[in-house]
Amino acid sequence: MYADQTLTDEAGRIAALERLGILDTAPEEPFENVVDLVRTVLGVPMSAVTLVDRDRQWFKARAGLDATQTPRDVSFCTHAIRQRAPFVIPDAKADPRFAENPLVNGDPHVRSYAGVPLVTSDGYNVGALCAIDTKAREFDEKDLSILRNFARIVVNEMELRRIAERDQLTGALTRRGFLEKANEEIARCRRYGRDASLLLIDVDHFKQVNDTWGHPAGDAVLRELVAVLDGSTRPADCIGRLGGEEFAMLLPETGAEDALTAAERSRRLIAAHPVAISPERTIAITASFGIAPLVETVTSAEEWIARADAPLYEAKRAGRNCSKVAD
Repeated sequence: MYADQTLTDEAGRIAALERLGILDTAPEEPFENVVDLVRTVLGVPMSAVTLVDRDRQWFKARAGLDATQTPRDVSFCTHAIRQRAPFVIPDAKADPRFAENPLVNGDPHVRSYAGVPLVTSDGYNVGALCAIDTKAREFDEKDLSILRNFARIVVNEMELRRIAERDQLTGALTRRGFLEKANEEIARCRRYGRDASLLLIDVDHFKQVNDTWGHPAGDAVLRELVAVLDGSTRPADCIGRLGGEEFAMLLPETGAEDALTAAERSRRLIAAHPVAISPERTIAITASFGIAPLVETVTSAEEWIARADAPLYEAKRAGRNCSKVAD
């Protein structure tokens, strides 16, 4: 049983929502499938997976709805997250809380609503799975049971998605998770005219480590590398493992000169941090850095990484253990 205080702990609820890292992400098939099923099984024209942010409700998935978000103060789901039980409105025009609501009297013409809270594993209602009709109707216990089951699937998918974004060995973002963050940063920079840079990082002579000391030693090197990088970053920066011994670091609000400074700081810390591969032995490691400030021609995370690949290759040709910036 969840503690009742989570229903009134708005700061904790927002923190739980942000931990999911799902706001403003692209459509994903598992969530789209759920809203399609709700619409089909319950026979409603509209369904949505709604996440309630500070001042808006945002639709992670929607069927039959055109808007991607609405103000929180007019949303039905704001009421749904205030309780554990399903929130049901058989006729919005007959309910004084909603009779004058713009979502009732204008698009999408909500007349009846059933919403089941999306409850995270730590007990916070971060949003709702809702079924919406344009005519008055009752939602019986069978309908609500179906919604509850689908809501559990939604929450499980959200939390599994978050786990899948982290590399199990190092704790860095997976390639998928990092690409998503980088694409979000590109969009943010375009919207507000801000700077950002991407560092591509490759462990020098990593194959030699594996061949000489074995794969457990290689794993230790990768874990320590991420720990060192993580200790040298700001809270807004993020680190991803792109594959093997190749990593990337996203630096928001950072131009070329400051990115080079950050890369050199991290490079020196790595070189100065021998890695223990057994109780009796440590080995020295170094890394090469390619730096790519965000430019107008870059439109995707993959393009941004490709832009950083050229200076990384240049750093390797220059003898490794150095940092180079893209032209």
